[in-house]
Formats: sequence, structure tokens, C-alpha cells
Amino acid sequence: MGKPERREYDLTLRAPNGLRRGRTTGSCATAALKAALYWLLAGVRREQVEVSLPDGVHYLVVPIELVTRLADDGVRADVLKDGGDDPDSTHGATIFAEVRPNGAGQVRFFAGEGVGTATQPGLRVAVGEPAINPTPRQMMRCAVAEVLQELELGLAPDAAGFDVTIGCENGAAIARKTFNPRLGIVGGISILGTSGIVEPMSMASWIASIEVYVRVALGGNAQCVAYLPGKIGRDYARDVLGLAEKCTVQIANFLGDALDFTQKTLMEEGRGLDVLWLAGHPGKLAKVLDGVWDTHSSKSNMAMASVAQVALERGFSPGLVKEIQQSNTVEAAMERIKNEPGAQALWIDIEQRIGALAHARVPLVKRLEVRLFDLSGNALGVDA
Repeated sequence: MGKPERREYDLTLRAPNGLRRGRTTGSCATAALKAALYWLLAGVRREQVEVSLPDGVHYLVVPIELVTRLADDGVRADVLKDGGDDPDSTHGATIFAEVRPNGAGQVRFFAGEGVGTATQPGLRVAVGEPAINPTPRQMMRCAVAEVLQELELGLAPDAAGFDVTIGCENGAAIARKTFNPRLGIVGGISILGTSGIVEPMSMASWIASIEVYVRVALGGNAQCVAYLPGKIGRDYARDVLGLAEKCTVQIANFLGDALDFTQKTLMEEGRGLDVLWLAGHPGKLAKVLDGVWDTHSSKSNMAMASVAQVALERGFSPGLVKEIQQSNTVEAAMERIKNEPGAQALWIDIEQRIGALAHARVPLVKRLEVRLFDLSGNALGVDA
């Protein structure tokens, strides 16, 4: 089978909830890098560039605001962040890339003005590294390779060697509106994105659309559905549970609403549901242990305290419980205890407690199961 034809991702097509999609900070940074490279290597100014998306099929056409030559043989390019209809704190911000040859034979990343640096473990990047997540880094390496190939310079990306500095104007002020300071990311925002596309989720319109998705999932007298806060757990629902796509609902932060819509729909139809699965990362789902049903970071604390409380009740040492409480993310806590005796039993207990609390909200569901996964999709509790 041949390679899929590369095609443009059309941002004018609305998301299923009717809202406008946008570009992630990772896509913006990649576009800025690409525009800077064209000027650096060929003296070509581009008003727009194509950014290849991680799916390997689509690309975005991204407008370039400005390209300027720097005094130290570098080039800077600016891109305006467009988050679509998502209430994104970086919407409208200027994301910029500065590119310089380095003679080191590799592509190296640096945090410019307004982009943070990781200072604590448990994040997607190592301590001391700029807060540029793995997928945006890969997108930018791909962009370097594409420019070199297009310009036919005969250089491999790593052989050429570039220092890539990514920044955000007013990024330090923007970051204060996010969880970054509490996560140990200092100095600015993070460059994020796993798909390159911002899916507008965290709005009242999205809550209304969840009811539609729930009703579709339950349609045709379906007896098994799965609700996912994000993409983690999607493979489990498809490959292990064997659920059709329509029976899997991405509920974002709105677990309580999704459960209420489920109960309401089942009451209207005068029936029950055999099994409801909740699958995802404990950073979202474990907030239920603290009575939180809207898991958006602006409306809830992080879940480490809840995890630590269960660990205490299960007899973990006071010192280890304190480490869990003081972890900067749930992922960091997971990493800390993964080799401890009783770690799997802890997560099974947490799964069962979440399940019991959620089940109380949907009595017409006969059985409610919870499966927790780390960011890489590995099962934490009950073996997947």
C-alpha cells in the first residue's frame, strides 16, 4: 500500500460541537521556525508556510507575521497564535522562533523570552530543559528536514546543526494564568500539542454537545459505552473493549455532566445500561475522590492530595505519602511509586473508589468500571 496523499487540514471546517478549531503553540512555533529557516538559508521571505502534522497525512497553512534578520547571524520569525473558539490563554499571543547555525551537528532547543523552563521532575521534558513538549520538538525537527530537502542543500538536519530558540511575547504574564508555576515551569508558557490542532472543548457549547455524543453512544440500545477525559484510554476502548467509535465519548473535563446526561437519557428510554467504562489518566479522574466533577484546572486542585490520602489509608509510609503530596504532578507521583510494593494495589483501590462514586450518580447503569493509565497508555491498576 502506498504512502497516504499529503493534504491540507482545513481549519474552516467546524468541530462536531460547532466551534472553530485552532493551532497549537507547537504548530505556531514550527511555522515560525520554518519561516526563519527559509530566510536564513535562502534569503526567502514566506508570507505563509506549510506545517506537517503528527498524523503524517495533513499539513496546516500558517500565516507568518514578520521575519527579521538578527545581529548575530540569526533570523527571527513571528506567528500569531490562533486558538480557535477554545478559551486558550495563549490565544492572540505572538509565538516566535530564532534560528542560528550552531556548528554542533544537531538541532538544539532553547527557551526564549516568555517560554518556561522545567525545574521539577514528572513533566514531559527533563529538569533544566525548555518547556517544549516532545511532539512540538518532533514537528520542528521534521520542519528542518523539509526545508533542507526543499532547498536541496545536501545537508541532513543533524549534520547542518541549528540552535532553535522558541519564545512568546508576554509569555511570563500569560503563564501566571495557567498551572505552570505550580508545575515547576518557570519563566513562561509551555509549547504544547499532540496533534497540532486545538480542539475547542472547554466551553459551555462543548458541554451541550456532550449530551448529543452521549445520546448517540447510547443509541440503538447499546449496552456498553466508554467515556474518556482525553485521548488516553482511546486505544483501550477500541482494541480491548472492542467498542465502535460512536460508543466512545471524549468528555473533556465534564465527567459530572456526562454522567448526568447518561442517567437522564436512560430514564427517558426506560432502560438500564449493562456497563459504563471510565478510562483515562488519574490526573483527571482521581479528582472525583475529592468531590470534583468538573476537572478543569481553573475549577479544581490537582489530584496529588487525593492519591496521597488513599496511599496513607493503605499503609504507605508517612515519608512516601508526603512525597506524593508534594509532587508537582500526578505523573511525577506515579513515577515515584511505580516500583514500590503495593503500587498496583493502590491504583486498583483508586479505580474502585472512583467507580463507586461515579456509579452513585448513574444508578441505571448496572456496572461501572474504571481503568487508569499513565501518559504512555500503560495500565496502572487492573491489568488492561
